[in-house]
Amino acid sequence: MRKVLLTIAFDGTHYEGWKSQRAERGVCHVIEQSWQSLAGEIPEIISSSRTDSGVHALGLCAHVVIPDHLRQMPTAKIIHALNASLPDDVRVIDARDVAADFHARFDAMGKEYHYHIWNAPVMNPLLRQQAWHVPDLLDRMAMQKAASTIVGKHDFRAFTSKREGMLGDPFREVTRCEISCTDALIKVEIAASGFLYKMCRCIVGTLIAVGRGRMSHERLIALLSGAPREMAGMNAPAHGLTLWRVEYPQKCLPLSRASC
Repeated sequence: MRKVLLTIAFDGTHYEGWKSQRAERGVCHVIEQSWQSLAGEIPEIISSSRTDSGVHALGLCAHVVIPDHLRQMPTAKIIHALNASLPDDVRVIDARDVAADFHARFDAMGKEYHYHIWNAPVMNPLLRQQAWHVPDLLDRMAMQKAASTIVGKHDFRAFTSKREGMLGDPFREVTRCEISCTDALIKVEIAASGFLYKMCRCIVGTLIAVGRGRMSHERLIALLSGAPREMAGMNAPAHGLTLWRVEYPQKCLPLSRASC
C-alpha cells in the first residue's frame, strides 16, 4: 500500500468548509473530482481538519491511499495532475509519501491559525475576503496582554459554539497566541495542540472586545476558568481566518516529498 500526504491551500470564500452536507459546496468535493479525473475512481480522503464555511487554508493536510495502477507515479506528477483539474481557488502545494499507518488527523500534534484584521476607518478592498474590517480604534497593547494570558492550558468552554452533546473535554493547551501589527493590518497567530469548535474565531472576537474596552482583564481570566459562553466575545467572521499549518512528529514525515 502506498499512502501520500497532501498539503492543500484554498480560498474558502465560495465553499462551505472542507466537507459540506451539500457535497458540491465542500473543498473535499473538488479534490475528489480531481482524483477521479486522474485515477478514474475516488479514493477516501482523510483530512487533518474540518474548516468552517468561508475559512481559508494554506496548510490543510489530508492523506490518501494511491490506487494500485498509479502506485509508481512520482509525487511531483501527482501534484501537477491534480492541480490541472482543480479550480483556481484550490491547490495542492505539497505531496509526500508517508508510512502505511500514518493518519492525517490522529497523528497531528497541533495546528496553527492566522487571523487578519483591518483596523482603519476605510476597508482595504484588496483584503475584503481575507480580513475582518474593524473601523473603530483598538487598544492594541491591551489586546497583546490579553493574547499572552490565553497561552497555556485552560478550560475553553466559553470560547466554543458548542453543539449539543459534542463538547467533550473543554480543556485545550494554547502554545502560542501573538498579535503583530503593520500599520492598519493586525495579525493574530494562534497555535494549539487542538481546538474546540469555532474556538479560534471566539478568541479573536474576545480580543477585539478587549481592544474596544468592553472586556476587563479580570473577566478574561474568568473566561479561561469555565465561565459561560455568553461572557465571551462574538465569533469573529470566518473570512479572516486561515488554517496556516498542521504539525506532525518528525518520525511520521517524510519518506519522500515533492513541492510546488
